[in-house]
Amino acid sequence: MFTLEWSASSRLKDVMHQFQKHLDNLQEFWSVLDDIDKSLCVVDVKQPSRASSVRRIHAGNDCIILVHIDFNDPKSLPECRFIGPLPPAMHMNNLHTSWRRNSKKWSKEISFRENLECILGTELPKPPGLQEEDDHQQVECGICYAQFLPTDEELGARSGTPTDYTCENISCNKSFHSLCLTDWLRSITTTRQSFDVLFGNCPYCSDPVAVKINNK
Repeated sequence: MFTLEWSASSRLKDVMHQFQKHLDNLQEFWSVLDDIDKSLCVVDVKQPSRASSVRRIHAGNDCIILVHIDFNDPKSLPECRFIGPLPPAMHMNNLHTSWRRNSKKWSKEISFRENLECILGTELPKPPGLQEEDDHQQVECGICYAQFLPTDEELGARSGTPTDYTCENISCNKSFHSLCLTDWLRSITTTRQSFDVLFGNCPYCSDPVAVKINNK
């Protein structure tokens, strides 16, 4: 709340001017709160309030990050406390250690979520609605029927990657992992190779496909 300055010569327009100035000062603070509420999983029984400078953020594995946003400098490094099970789990200890070690990396030039994930060195849970949208956008491979390749050291940089090739036939539009499609094309006798590219047919619509072989 702002402190109203009033005198015998004050008028209603003076009150309105003071109130408008106070609202202008709140814009950046509210913008930071909105960014947190939209991009992170805020733990609150009720709808997060713009009147509160505190946010309880879900960090996975029953760990909560309690942050206090500075009203006067909302984009600055917030006060932060980690709440979790007792005795503290390894996940919470790792987050706390990363926070103490990397807090100087906080930047006013990037979003609140980007700052937290950079300092903590981990991806934080998204709000339920946003997470469902991301899950819906992930497409299964038409050959291995998985969204992501297995997490395996033998796959190198491709370990755990999503589908990255889509059939150009609009009526088919089937997605694949390039690795899966490469293995499948190599098993077909009609497939031909030119330098590091395999030429064959889509397993679903038989339209031509061309996949670059990645030997790394």
